[in-house]
Amino acid sequence: MGYPDTFEGFMVQSQDDWTNFKKQEFKPKKFQERDIDIEIDCCGVCGSDVHTISGGWGGAPMPLCVGHEVIGKAVKVGDGVTTVKVGDRVGVGAQIWSCLECKPCKTDNENYCPKKIDTYGAPYPEEMGGVIAQGGYASHIRAHEYFTFKIPDNIPSEEAAPMMCAGLTTYSPLVRAGVGPGKKVAIVGVGGLGMYAIMWANALGAEVYVLSHSPDKEQAAKELGAKEFISTVDKDWDKPWAFTFNFMLNTADATHKFDLAAYLGTLDVNGQMHHVGLPDEKLPPISAQMFAPNGCSMGGSHIGSRPEMFQMLKLASEKKLIPIIETVPISEDGCKKAVLGVSNNEVRYRYTLTDFDKAFPNR
Repeated sequence: MGYPDTFEGFMVQSQDDWTNFKKQEFKPKKFQERDIDIEIDCCGVCGSDVHTISGGWGGAPMPLCVGHEVIGKAVKVGDGVTTVKVGDRVGVGAQIWSCLECKPCKTDNENYCPKKIDTYGAPYPEEMGGVIAQGGYASHIRAHEYFTFKIPDNIPSEEAAPMMCAGLTTYSPLVRAGVGPGKKVAIVGVGGLGMYAIMWANALGAEVYVLSHSPDKEQAAKELGAKEFISTVDKDWDKPWAFTFNFMLNTADATHKFDLAAYLGTLDVNGQMHHVGLPDEKLPPISAQMFAPNGCSMGGSHIGSRPEMFQMLKLASEKKLIPIIETVPISEDGCKKAVLGVSNNEVRYRYTLTDFDKAFPNR
């Protein structure tokens, strides 16, 4: 049928064959008055995509088109849309709808709405079409305007794409923790999330320290804004850093291997270790006694809010922050290369799928 009745995407048919992508049509949600249709130009490849299609996070509806770091051009806007017009360059992240009526939604915490709909793999209610939300490895995406964001002119699309999830996921907890001048912040991990965490913390004025088990990433960490690089493979690495950090943002995907007591011991009194990396494995065993020596705490978060997205984009635009990314032309083989590169930790540090016009010439 084709647009606007159907969209086309690179879809996985089974979690048992999760690197095998096939281009096929799918039916989008019902178009409503606050919806925006976006012709996609590029899409970041997130660790969430791999965790979902590989079954690491459990079952998922199939066939599935993943991708929630979308940049493209608005080609249709509903009658109730006031923030975007046809032709605008816009982005969509990991959430595509919320009720906008509950307490979290009314307090700029719509990312915690109990009725929220993720950008892919989530069911829409019957009044919206009753379909499964499909993501951005596709010709188009249909998004509610509240979860559609105009992109500053000076941020290239391939750089803006990973900001839609990885960027916001790291920016939100940093600003909610009051990170800024006078604060010492530890970023755990130098990957697709850690890259942005280092950039944001430095741009916000904090003193940034990187904790990593990969010594070969020291140069990149310092180029991104780290003052110090601490190798966690060294024996007793934590001892010199006791009571140092006001806030620790853990972006790593291997937390199940951590000696959590060592990490927590580097926090200042009442410091917090905050998790945004969501690995397949459970956290290591935790005891209440681990928090007593310095009154520390642990927490986590889910992406961020619309106001935080715009604050983040403004920061990146004004300070001309440049992430380290690799581009991959989208195709069945390109999608396979990208998800395997993420799974095998081969990417430095984020993939963006490009060349959508070649992949979808008839849209």
